[in-house]
Amino acid sequence: MLQTKDIAVVILNWNGKALLEQFLPSVLKYSNDAIIYVADNASTDDSVAYVSEEFPQIKIIKNAENGGYAKGYNDALKHVEAPLLCLLNSDIEVTENWLQPILTEFNADAQTAIIQPKILDYKNKSFFEYAGAAGGFIDKYGYPYCRGRIFDTIEEDKEQYNDSTTIFWASGACFFIRNSTFKSLQGFDEHYFAHMEEIDLCWRAFNTNFKAQYIGSSTVYHVGGATLSDTNPKKTYLNFRNSLFTLVKNTDSNVWLRIVTRMLLDGVAALRFLVQLKPYYFLAILKAHFSFYMKLGQLLKQRKSLPKRPNYYETDSIVWSYFIKKRKRF
Repeated sequence: MLQTKDIAVVILNWNGKALLEQFLPSVLKYSNDAIIYVADNASTDDSVAYVSEEFPQIKIIKNAENGGYAKGYNDALKHVEAPLLCLLNSDIEVTENWLQPILTEFNADAQTAIIQPKILDYKNKSFFEYAGAAGGFIDKYGYPYCRGRIFDTIEEDKEQYNDSTTIFWASGACFFIRNSTFKSLQGFDEHYFAHMEEIDLCWRAFNTNFKAQYIGSSTVYHVGGATLSDTNPKKTYLNFRNSLFTLVKNTDSNVWLRIVTRMLLDGVAALRFLVQLKPYYFLAILKAHFSFYMKLGQLLKQRKSLPKRPNYYETDSIVWSYFIKKRKRF
């Protein structure tokens, strides 16, 4: 029977002293006897010294370089042996009893390999937060969406997602995974650097018959955009590029049709940015597609080595549902 002492809460840090000052106290207060780690991605500020001095009970892992979210966690988790891992963003406030419902699910179902709690907006706590909300799904063409958040439409939390249910992907903002599963999947794909790598990992887990679960009785609050702002074109670039990476590697069939359709839809999004006088976002999508072309051969090699499984999507096109049919809620 797994207990809280079997959980390693691993917080990836890069020059985030202010966030650690603000949010580490809630993690320490409400995590019982879980093991807390700060995995530092070669920070140049004094955040590591701060943690060492103020929180000596926290274990520190020093990565040799800033490899982003994907490589950062891959490098750090080589040093963590706990059966259960919680990958926690440094801008998350946890709440009392947040770990117990997670443990209950892991103990109840051996097929549950990945879990996400309810993620609400730290700045507006009655609303869901963009990055994960109440659990993620994906459409046929690789566009992700959430219960509680579709594109930029975010729902108010009216306890409509207080349930526990199977989901397709869990948010990397607060991502629980069995250590054995993480290792069997060989961790995150480091070509991603940041964004979408947790969706790729969840898709690979789905294709090998692992299950991801949402637990609505566990709640955390996420600031969001604390490392890379939503208004940064680099985030647009990474999201569009990495989404194409994920689709090529993991979709079960009709891969070329789905890629072409997806890229045409991306083109529409790029033109929309141009009409809105946002040229840097237009260029970010073009750059994402160019990078995708450069990596396509490597992605197809990966595709050949990965298992596939049908019926990964709940809807054919979330773009059609949202923009044409005007369905704004899950």
